[in-house]
Amino acid sequence: MREGSDFMPQYNNHKKNTPKKKFEPRKSNVPKRESKDTSEKIFTYKPDMNVAQVAEGLRISNAAMIKKLMGLGLMASVNQIIDRDTIEVIAIDEGFKVQDEVITDVTRFDEMNIVDDPKDMKKRPPIVTVMGHVDHGKTTLLDAIRKSRVVEGEAGGITQHIGAYQVVRNGEPITFIDTPGHAAFTEMRARGAKVTDIVILVVAADDGVMPQTIEALDHAKAAKVPIIVAVNKMDKASANPDRVMTELSEKGLIPEAWGGKTPYVNVSALKKMGIDELLDVIQLISEIEEFKANPNRLAKGTVIEASLDKGRGAVATLIVETGTLKTGDYIVIGNTYGKVRTMQDDLKRRYQEALPSQPIEVTGLNEVPQAGDIFMAFTDERLTKDIASSRQSKQKETELKQVKKTSLDSMFGQMESTEKELNIIIKGDVQGSIEALKNMLEKIDINGFHVNVVRSSVGAITENDVTLANASNAIIIGFNVRPTAAVKQEADQQGVEIRLYSIIYRIAEDIESALKGMLAPTFEEIVTGQAEIRETFKVSKVGTIAGAYVTDGVIKRDALVRVLRNGIVVYEGKLGSLKRFKDDVKEVRQGYECGFSIENYNDIKIGDVIEASQMKEVEVD
Repeated sequence: MREGSDFMPQYNNHKKNTPKKKFEPRKSNVPKRESKDTSEKIFTYKPDMNVAQVAEGLRISNAAMIKKLMGLGLMASVNQIIDRDTIEVIAIDEGFKVQDEVITDVTRFDEMNIVDDPKDMKKRPPIVTVMGHVDHGKTTLLDAIRKSRVVEGEAGGITQHIGAYQVVRNGEPITFIDTPGHAAFTEMRARGAKVTDIVILVVAADDGVMPQTIEALDHAKAAKVPIIVAVNKMDKASANPDRVMTELSEKGLIPEAWGGKTPYVNVSALKKMGIDELLDVIQLISEIEEFKANPNRLAKGTVIEASLDKGRGAVATLIVETGTLKTGDYIVIGNTYGKVRTMQDDLKRRYQEALPSQPIEVTGLNEVPQAGDIFMAFTDERLTKDIASSRQSKQKETELKQVKKTSLDSMFGQMESTEKELNIIIKGDVQGSIEALKNMLEKIDINGFHVNVVRSSVGAITENDVTLANASNAIIIGFNVRPTAAVKQEADQQGVEIRLYSIIYRIAEDIESALKGMLAPTFEEIVTGQAEIRETFKVSKVGTIAGAYVTDGVIKRDALVRVLRNGIVVYEGKLGSLKRFKDDVKEVRQGYECGFSIENYNDIKIGDVIEASQMKEVEVD
């Protein structure tokens, strides 16, 4: 009892002196079941999602996802891309609501869907695209509308490049895009349809519906825009507009006169008949559709055409789709950037700002963009450069593939190998020529071999092109452009072949010959050296004398020469004279200065590069 009596007071005192703790339930990181049931489950859709990505977004296993696809009759692997409709069916079955990805990354500005306040939206001119079969009179029709001649300046009467013009009718402007009709420019025609509000489908009344008419119609339908049929050449005795209406009715274009919704207008572009009626229909559709845009924001739009001008550098024709583009704005176009230096229209009139639907030619870019690229204006120069740099890096990541090098001359030896593809990088002076060349080469298929165009762009051949060619087993094709000595040296070191041409069909012949194992030229052009023009002197009875420094190889007295300006060939000819100080010499080597003249050419400028070459006879195997 004593031990017990000694213990009990201690125990009682401990209970008495210790404060009581309040009961607190244990916290859990697991959400309550009620919140899961009441909250809305959202699935964010992104373009080109594969099975594994969709499964992750729906919080189910890959196996469960594949099983659901099998239930829909689709057999797919985890890396296979599935379409949005299929994703939506499965997501709804899992209790998810599908919504599009909201893009906040400014480097993906071309994917952003800009939504403006309806109060800020103002009426804008319609953008009209003219399409149709070659020689059916598209450019002549535009010529009649604009009352200025453009056809005579085109080679063979075929439009070589996309042009954009604006005309005013009853005080209201209308923007026209002239898309080429030749089969070689299919891709450019498709790009023309992407930025349009209304399509004019030109069909010759004496010729009827042709293959390219159907092709143009398919692009117009894909754009989901109103279509006006202009039945041209109605001045001809053989004109039969009823035939045109019958043939197009079979393709879904039912004339209004027959109870359909498609307006047909009979015109004669040559005689300028029916032009007013056509413009009236365009303005009527414009009033019904109520085309609007917000001019009070930074501009966004599309490149219609781009080229490298000898005097102005990179030049791009843009269509402003929303916002106002101003001189001095910083813009990113595709993967290039610049500051808008000048803006002018097709009549060379200068502008300080371009409003929605206005076509404008812009200078001040650091490189030539691609036709069809999206552009966006910014106010900060550093941000503009960072965005362009980021986009360039992403493009390189997708382009670079490590494979072995090749050349045209070695193609025949690969006939028995598993390699059935000839990779090519195309560089040219004008976008239209590049598109024509790309379209032509991709159609080549000989003994299972075909051409794959890895990259095609306007401008001089650069070290980046050589790097890509080295990594992707490609040959560089230069059309009316030349590499600098440094670029050529880099290509030689990496074993990359550069082939230079000035005739488009010669390229196809060479590649076809290579694929057939028959490439054996009788003569081969050997580039001997390059010189940079440091000074020019005008001498009476002689012409322009150039003072130059030989930067590579050797310049010989009997050499053939090309004058390169910003990497573009501006003249080809022969040396007229070659001197060291006052003495005539046979050759001048690298590291020395010289003076020379070029036969029948005096427009030599400081900074030009002279490329000297000789023709060397090659034995036929």
